[in-house]
Amino acid sequence: MNTISPHLRWACRRGMLELDILLGNFLEEAYLSLSEQGQAIFVRLLTEANDQELFMWLIGKEKTRDADFASMIEKIRYHAEHRHSS
Repeated sequence: MNTISPHLRWACRRGMLELDILLGNFLEEAYLSLSEQGQAIFVRLLTEANDQELFMWLIGKEKTRDADFASMIEKIRYHAEHRHSS
């Protein structure tokens, strides 16, 4: 996928400002560099995880049992931590 759909942008808007920022920045700055499989996992994460789960995973208070989600959470966290360090 070479563009970001409005539907996907909307899916990154959650019930918490912190999630909106983390997910929105990742979407705009890193999503298109993911493989097709990575993009599909990101979409599945947005579809299947609720806001509370996402928040707890992203701040490291809980861990998901889904290996694909765990990998994507690490990518999102890494992006957030390093996005201004280049």
